Amino acid sequence: MEDDNEPEQSSWAHLPDVCLRHVFHWLDDRDRSRAALVCKKWSCAMYSGSLWRCRTITFYGQPSRARTLEFQSALWYTKKFGKYLKHLEVKLSNPYNTPFIKKFQVTMKGLLSHLGKCNSHLVSLSIKYLELDGLIWKNVVRAQFIKNLAHFLKRMSKQLDYLNLKGARITLEEGCELLNSLSSLTNRSFISEINIEDFFSLHLSVYSSALFHQTMSKFHSLTILTFNYNCISDELLDILREHSSHSLCTLNIKCHIHDPHGQVVSGMSWANLAKRAPKLNVNFFFERVMKHDHLARILLVEIPVRSISLRSCYFSDPDWTMRPTLTNLLPAYRHGLQKLTLELNNDHELLDNELLQLILSCKRLLFLKVWAFLSVTFMERLLQNRAERKCILTTIKVRIYTAQYDSTEEERLLADIYRKFKYLIDSELNYFVITYPMV
Repeated sequence: MEDDNEPEQSSWAHLPDVCLRHVFHWLDDRDRSRAALVCKKWSCAMYSGSLWRCRTITFYGQPSRARTLEFQSALWYTKKFGKYLKHLEVKLSNPYNTPFIKKFQVTMKGLLSHLGKCNSHLVSLSIKYLELDGLIWKNVVRAQFIKNLAHFLKRMSKQLDYLNLKGARITLEEGCELLNSLSSLTNRSFISEINIEDFFSLHLSVYSSALFHQTMSKFHSLTILTFNYNCISDELLDILREHSSHSLCTLNIKCHIHDPHGQVVSGMSWANLAKRAPKLNVNFFFERVMKHDHLARILLVEIPVRSISLRSCYFSDPDWTMRPTLTNLLPAYRHGLQKLTLELNNDHELLDNELLQLILSCKRLLFLKVWAFLSVTFMERLLQNRAERKCILTTIKVRIYTAQYDSTEEERLLADIYRKFKYLIDSELNYFVITYPMV
């Protein structure tokens, strides 16, 4: 009598390696380890390099036995499979006290040390939101962590292509030390993408630092640079023009109210950079920098702007109005602007006409996100113009603020507008519109 289980066992035993690796790809570490015990073939599949090329290691701040095992697991993974790694992301989630930070620092020392010795494939490293200026980072622990990271970056500098240290919040000297590590072997770095948004501590006037300019002159093949406006100066733009204009495609620039942004940058410096880097697009992200005179100093007509985000972050200030920005500043980018985000607590002004006119003047605008005090009829007018092909929007996300508790009538009107333009919305638009009481 035949064993009914034999065909099933046979089919799994003869599963092609490529299929077996695909199955392993969807398993977590624990299930992979268990599956590797089934047979020799499955054990070999466990050590396929393709399974371990990308890794996200998260260190959670809540104290528990399971959380303690995360430190051991991170080191175990690095020793077992670190040699295959191409993309590494490390997350530090809600660190709660100094002993936890100390344990994190020690673990990262071992992890980076082992990777530095065994890995020759790593091209991408991301360690975000370290917030090294926090009180839980004692000076000696912080200094040791920066030293270990700088040593690792130096060893990996010839192969690393992407580095993300967003939210590190360190001093000017420490930040330049880390960035200089990427060029210490050859005195120049060919890394293509760097994210140093919120990299430096708050309130630093990085734009006036000769050390920072010297550091940035080491980078010779940047394609994407993400940073804060308090780093921008004529000197920096000249450095980018001289060393990276052949490759530079994107500048992502964040301007926060607490970062110095009163420096004078000439339009000629921007024009010279744009002329030498014809592929360049600039994306601006403003947080609570809303006053027209502040924005006018920054948003120069020579900048090849592709995206602008203006966020008031629920702060209301009667000293600023949005109207002159919509009518005087932003239309300068009507030939290149593709994405516009406005989050405004503008309860003292209605901007329907000015906003609609701006949208219609921007012939390449594809993405619109607006959170503001608008009338519901604004949406009907916008969709009518879209239906008549007077704009080319493909994404419309609008939150209509209202000062009333009961927005039933506004919701009914929005439903009527949706039904009127349903054919257009369903077939051509990524569309999301709601009312939002702001009482």
